[in-house]
Amino acid sequence: MTSRDAPKKARIAKYIDESLKQVFSELEADTMPDQITDLLSVLRAQDDALKGKK
Repeated sequence: MTSRDAPKKARIAKYIDESLKQVFSELEADTMPDQITDLLSVLRAQDDALKGKK
């Protein structure tokens, strides 16, 4: 690797970083489907019931 390659690699790394941040921020803003949240509620209730029996 030559010293001329370093700035190019830095730009590539910055581009990848920014792209990943954008993708994950978009995912974070998405809401879960109602079916998933309903399932999680049922599973939590079952878990609480099992913990109460012990």
